[in-house]
Amino acid sequence: MAERVSTADRQGSPASPLMAWHFVDEALRDGRDVPPDGEVLVYDDEVAVCASGLHASERLLDALKYAPGNTICRVVCEDIVSRQDDKLVCRSRTIQWRLDGEELLRDFARRVALDVADIWDIPEVVRKYLETGDENFRVPARAAAREASRAHAARNDVEGAVAGEAARAAAARTHAARATGLAAAWAATKATVSDDAWDRYNTLLETMVEEARQQDDGDLDEWADLGD
Repeated sequence: MAERVSTADRQGSPASPLMAWHFVDEALRDGRDVPPDGEVLVYDDEVAVCASGLHASERLLDALKYAPGNTICRVVCEDIVSRQDDKLVCRSRTIQWRLDGEELLRDFARRVALDVADIWDIPEVVRKYLETGDENFRVPARAAAREASRAHAARNDVEGAVAGEAARAAAARTHAARATGLAAAWAATKATVSDDAWDRYNTLLETMVEEARQQDDGDLDEWADLGD
């Protein structure tokens, strides 16, 4: 069972702390409230990756695979029990800061879809939506992307078809932002047939998050000036 302790009460871990990424929804998976920033969450029972314990990922795009919500958290993990290529499980996890990823993840989806725009016969309305995010283009863009993707598939152009699916995913407003971002990144990675595509898109997403966080900090500083 996981319990919360204050940072001051936490005993030093024999292993070095590891910075990682984690997504949360309005509550933890067991239904309890998500801890506030700086509060240590400790898991005392048996730990097994994918089954029990506190999970996180060293790459943000990997964490997106397991996201239950759109809130992006930068976390510190200690007492790490097991690690796999895209995730780890530990006994102690602390949220350092968090960011609402709703619009950011949709923006990310459009950017990765644009990254493979030259691989397929992209309709103009699709390009306009990916470049601007204008909602007036979204519905026709999704329909056009689906039709063009099917045309590429009919010609056995797998890369072109999957690139079209990346655009269609980016225009899918009915899906959760986390699903939209992940689907677009997965499709774009398949379309590029590049060994480093997933890493490049991860770097892009982490950069976007850091820029958004800096923007949020700047907005808070502006409001702070009004306190005088």
